[in-house]
Amino acid sequence: MNELRAVMKDMMVEKRDIYLSVLFGFLAGITAVALFASSGYLISKAALLPPIYTLSLMIAFLKIMGFARAFGRYLERLYSHRATFTMLSELRVNFYEKLEPLAPTIFQKYKSGDLLSRIVGDIDRLQNFFLRVYYPPIVLGFIFLATIFFTVFYSVTVAILLLVGLFVTGFLLPAWFAYKQRRIETRLREERGSLSSEVTEFLYGFMDLKLYQQLGTKKKELEQASARYIDEQEKEGKMATYHQSMNSMVTLLVSWLVIAFGAYLVSNNELDGVFLAMLIMISLTVFENAVPMALVPAHFEDSRRAAKRLHEVVQDEPVKVEPTKSLPVNKPFSLTMKSVSFAFPGEERTSLENVDLHIPAGSKTAIIGASGSGKSTLFQLLLKFYNPTSGTILYDEISQDAYSQEDIWARTNVVQQENHYFYGSLRDNLLLAKERATDEELHEVLEQVHMQDFDLNQTILEKGDNLSGGEKQRLAIARALLKKERLWLLDEPTSSLDAVTEQAVYEHVFHQAKDDTLILISHRLTGLEYMDQIIVFDQGEIVESGSYQELLNLEGYFYRMKQIEKEVLV
Repeated sequence: MNELRAVMKDMMVEKRDIYLSVLFGFLAGITAVALFASSGYLISKAALLPPIYTLSLMIAFLKIMGFARAFGRYLERLYSHRATFTMLSELRVNFYEKLEPLAPTIFQKYKSGDLLSRIVGDIDRLQNFFLRVYYPPIVLGFIFLATIFFTVFYSVTVAILLLVGLFVTGFLLPAWFAYKQRRIETRLREERGSLSSEVTEFLYGFMDLKLYQQLGTKKKELEQASARYIDEQEKEGKMATYHQSMNSMVTLLVSWLVIAFGAYLVSNNELDGVFLAMLIMISLTVFENAVPMALVPAHFEDSRRAAKRLHEVVQDEPVKVEPTKSLPVNKPFSLTMKSVSFAFPGEERTSLENVDLHIPAGSKTAIIGASGSGKSTLFQLLLKFYNPTSGTILYDEISQDAYSQEDIWARTNVVQQENHYFYGSLRDNLLLAKERATDEELHEVLEQVHMQDFDLNQTILEKGDNLSGGEKQRLAIARALLKKERLWLLDEPTSSLDAVTEQAVYEHVFHQAKDDTLILISHRLTGLEYMDQIIVFDQGEIVESGSYQELLNLEGYFYRMKQIEKEVLV
């Protein structure tokens, strides 16, 4: 229920529309009862041949009630749906604001398909919370109370029957079916998430599945997930139909009882016979407002599960610390780590262990080591994707905690091992780095990374699927060159480039970054003689550091790596 409280908080942003939708919903419902009640009374009264003016007044009243019903229903739909769409908008914005700080790490906990199912499907499901869960009981209660109050003046027995019918259809049956619905809805949500994940993996891994001849196996798993989901949907549909049938049976039973007791009261002269048809029509009409209650349990459980699944994603939202400092603009800055250790959430293995390093402002530093030695993890900590388990990270001798993530990202030129490319033009993908860059600037950086033959209007497919590995890396470097910030973090930026192109690209990078702070992760050891310092990692620890010549003279880890590289090249 805590999850639904958050939904209700967002819902109450539009109090005015909620109050108006309840008001006009009550107006539409009560005028419908008045319309059919007066119709029943008119039929009975007409049989007694009353004066023509009496019939004229009754007919006029019927027309007014008919218009009021239509008017009330229209306004009820207008305000209730407007409140719902506003609520969904608030939910999406609030959820995104909570999700954004988790974005760098969220895929370690959730598959992309399951996460997409939650972000899109579960939020859309919550549109039923107001329209199908919160709103109907309130309107039903007001309409029934007004109707019972009116009925008491004619027959206390009939009023009691309506009250019993309200309790059964409005509370007892929904509570019972809500209890039974919970297990079905839990399984349905799980199967929906499983199917979404299977579909996403099938589409993203299609080529690999085909190459390794596992397409049939994966397709079979997908069909099984689909069959399980359809089976749970059928169970949910059967339960909803059964509930509606039970609800209709109770309402019709109450109407039969009204007829029976009404006839008994008329025969004993305890009720004027002219009002019997009116009371019968009231019982038939007022329970039309109880029809939505048949679906309340299903929608309530659906909303509860959707809210819970969304809450699970953002419940570990990091505590926001208001930044107290801003990184210098157009000025290089130093980076320092003091006794930094880090382990990924849920893992016992430590990725970094007691790392101490200092990178002076404007210096060039290479970080090398075997795969899995902690180099890329170091970058993630510097970019504040994660906070260190212990130790301190300093920017210009000020704690990283004093700066916001956005400020750090804005002041950094980053090239990752895996960079994302959006579906659109080459120009669109470059403008991510500098939104107002001119075409001349874009052509200049493309030339620097040897992509001068590319047209800015050329279409780039999602994830850069129509680019080679080397072209993707050069495009990522072009973004960094275009951004022109004073801290460079380059993680294997040229691993897919040939030696000639790599050297040419590096010349442009180092020329632009000659006065900037630059950190390069590389497996290749060529060209490192131009770096101010080289830091060697092994199993999450720094094992050596110094200049190129100092490390060769040491004849340690770096020296052995250099000898192996020479032997391979020879």
